[in-house]
Amino acid sequence: MPIKLPSFRSRRESYPPDLWTKCPSCDEMLFNKQLDKVMRVCPSCGHHFRLSAAMRLGQLLDPGTFGERDAGLQSVDPLGFVDQKPYPDRLAAAQVATGMRDAAVWGTGAIEGRAVAICVMDFGFMGGSMGSVVGEKVTRAAEAALAERLPLVVVSASGGARMQEGTLALMQLAKTVAALERLKAGRVPYLSVMTDPTTGGVFASYAVLGDVNLAEPNAMIGFAGARVAAGTIAQELPPGFQRSEFLFRHGFVDRVVTRAELRGELSALLAYLTPASLAVPGEAMDALMLPAFRPLSFLSALADRVIPDPEPEASADGRSGPDGSPRPATARASAASPPATSAATGRRHPGEVERG
Repeated sequence: MPIKLPSFRSRRESYPPDLWTKCPSCDEMLFNKQLDKVMRVCPSCGHHFRLSAAMRLGQLLDPGTFGERDAGLQSVDPLGFVDQKPYPDRLAAAQVATGMRDAAVWGTGAIEGRAVAICVMDFGFMGGSMGSVVGEKVTRAAEAALAERLPLVVVSASGGARMQEGTLALMQLAKTVAALERLKAGRVPYLSVMTDPTTGGVFASYAVLGDVNLAEPNAMIGFAGARVAAGTIAQELPPGFQRSEFLFRHGFVDRVVTRAELRGELSALLAYLTPASLAVPGEAMDALMLPAFRPLSFLSALADRVIPDPEPEASADGRSGPDGSPRPATARASAASPPATSAATGRRHPGEVERG
């Protein structure tokens, strides 16, 4: 009877994607369960992997404090956009892969006991692209922060505006910036956290408008890609271009904070930056804590600025005062009449000249 020898297989070059992850910086194979325990940061080189929205909320907020709002918002296909596949099919595939309705989630929670309004983006949902739903959620988060006097925290991770929605996606830039401008006028703090990547229309709108702009290490942050930028200026780009450390050295980012220190950094900033109280006795305030609009007062003030003052008119005898205004009639009459004498004493007033 022949002896059957065991077969020896060569060393595997591929690993199950649900068990191991290869670090793109140091090429080390990392066990996913161990990687999740260290908040998906490579223990060898410190590379920060991308986080889902659920993991990001769990990292930043106190346990059990997050309450999601507007969870039912979902994108539609107003343009009937079709590229390699119809837009609704892309949305359905992204929803199945991430378990989210769109690329952003917002609500209220607490960071070390301090209440905040927070909006977090997920790059796994169509590259975190900003469509109508993402812009609406960022805007509603800013409006709720203003109405409830809560600091706003936005964590960005996006490739830019969503091309499948065309101009409707580009309109979100103006809408979100307008909401943040009202938040700024209301003196409510806004903290922006930029993660890898934060590019395109998100970078050009709300991501860089924070009172304090934070970024994770080696995060790609910029408007257009490096290749496009190099071709536009026809020059070689410096090392580390569009990385968070490069932007920190040039003033676009206030702090580069590691993931393990991010929660503590936000808590310290929230201790310093508190919403100002805008309550004014006797003055009506609207739902957004802004003074009530008074049409008559506004039109009166506008008329005072637009309508010029009337020019001074000359008097009948052509005389005018030192400042160009007509002299009073009583002053002109007293100057033309002769000096009077006192009826009781018969004496002339000082300055009289006796007539012969």
